[in-house]
Amino acid sequence: MTARKNSIIVVGHKNPDTDSICSAIAYANLKRKLKEEEYIPKRAGQINEETQYVLQRFHVKEPEYISDVRTQIKDIEIREVEGVSRNISLKKAWTLMKENNVVTLPITKQNRLEGLITIGDIANSYMDVYDSRILATAHTKYKNILETLDAKMVVGNEEEYFTKGKVLIAAANPDLMENYIEEDDLVILGNRYESQLCAIEMNASCIIVCEGAPISMTIKKLAEERSCIVISTPHDTYTVARLINQSMPISYFMRTENLVTFHTEDFTDMIKDVMAKKRHRDFPILDKQGNYIGMISRRNLLNMERKRIIMVDHNEKAQAVDGIEDAEILEIIDHHRLGSIQTISPVFFRNQPLGCTGTIIYQMYQESGVEIDKITASLLCAAILSDTLMYRSPTCTIVDRMAAEALAKIAELDTEEFARDMFQAGSNLTSKSAEEIFYQDFKKFSISDISFGVGQINSMNGSELKEIKEKLLPYMDSVIQKHGVNMVYFMLTNIIEETTELIYEGSNAEELIIQAFNTQPEEGGFILKGVVSRKKQLIPGIIEAIQQ
Repeated sequence: MTARKNSIIVVGHKNPDTDSICSAIAYANLKRKLKEEEYIPKRAGQINEETQYVLQRFHVKEPEYISDVRTQIKDIEIREVEGVSRNISLKKAWTLMKENNVVTLPITKQNRLEGLITIGDIANSYMDVYDSRILATAHTKYKNILETLDAKMVVGNEEEYFTKGKVLIAAANPDLMENYIEEDDLVILGNRYESQLCAIEMNASCIIVCEGAPISMTIKKLAEERSCIVISTPHDTYTVARLINQSMPISYFMRTENLVTFHTEDFTDMIKDVMAKKRHRDFPILDKQGNYIGMISRRNLLNMERKRIIMVDHNEKAQAVDGIEDAEILEIIDHHRLGSIQTISPVFFRNQPLGCTGTIIYQMYQESGVEIDKITASLLCAAILSDTLMYRSPTCTIVDRMAAEALAKIAELDTEEFARDMFQAGSNLTSKSAEEIFYQDFKKFSISDISFGVGQINSMNGSELKEIKEKLLPYMDSVIQKHGVNMVYFMLTNIIEETTELIYEGSNAEELIIQAFNTQPEEGGFILKGVVSRKKQLIPGIIEAIQQ
């Protein structure tokens, strides 16, 4: 589902886990039922195997990925200025500009941008002095001439083009006309039969008869025989001479090179500098496929709206989707420690010391009096069982357990059997690369001037965890370089044995764990018995050691 301009995005943290994804889906569903606005669940990273299993089991569509929540062009008002054909006349273009109150017209063909013409380009065309052959040079369509002169075609085809000869006014008598009319010329003249006859006999390609003067059958017949186009206009000779250059096609004046265009996915903070350097009033916008869809100007950026965001299962900037500082945060629903996020204005903030964000969402359904459907109950139950490691985690409270069992009843699930299947699906990792495994559930933290990252994998299979350890150990150093952190840890958690083997890399990483847990490393890692929670056990221990 693609977010519309006024929609609100509900999103969890980067490297999302089952709680992050399921809580976003369930909370968006609750908000839609409570308010007449569109709430769209999104994900800020790759979904892991465990979460994929949950979504597929309950036939729930994976939330759309969003990498950055800065304002994009698609979030602001795009003026839907219709593209025009390169063959329309200058006069037609001028009329369209006045009717639509715009100063730039996009020239398109089959939704593809061919060029632009501005009101300045048209003004210059009126002021510049052109020779009498400019109409032919510009390959002017007779249809344009008819439209510009309010004329009608008496003899000929309006779809043909005037491509040879000059434009002249037959003001002299026929004897003198023979001296300056050349083959293929376009001749503007009055009601004198002799002048009309002379022009046709001199092989003019077109005669324009002014002031609506009658045209005899003889002239019409001769014009047909000589393939001379005959046009009748109600305007006088002066007016016709003044207007006729306005019949030229805009293709002769349009700009086709070095066009500055933007795409709907472009971020507004990046295009501001480009717009400031260019003196254009309007800029064309293209979609992902390169099709023209409209125009924007600097004025459009003044009234742009930030993306509206609800954060679930996190409240730290380091864990949030990129660009969060430029978004409008409306709500934060979380169960972690207070982090570093800052908001532009006051927000609804709900943070409870529970084992899972899904438990908080369950409470909010109950408080709002909204019935929980079977699919939503399944997702929230999966979130709680995942985050509490099937009630084994020290973060798990009686509230979490009661919520999960109540949800399981609605979903018609056996919690132990379902949790076992879910964890089994999530621990099928031996075929994945070190990078894929590492970033399944990775978070960064900052304490004072020290930054560190912690990843975690939960498995019910000890031998699988051993294989994963051998794969991850050589990879750890590259993580430090990639994220610019001081140290990095990875928790290999055995759910059945309720034990974590902690591997590490970085300056002072080993000393901190020795100090925090009063233990010694063995075989490249630490065995932390009873430690299964990153949030409630490992992170507090590391933070305390750093502060000491």
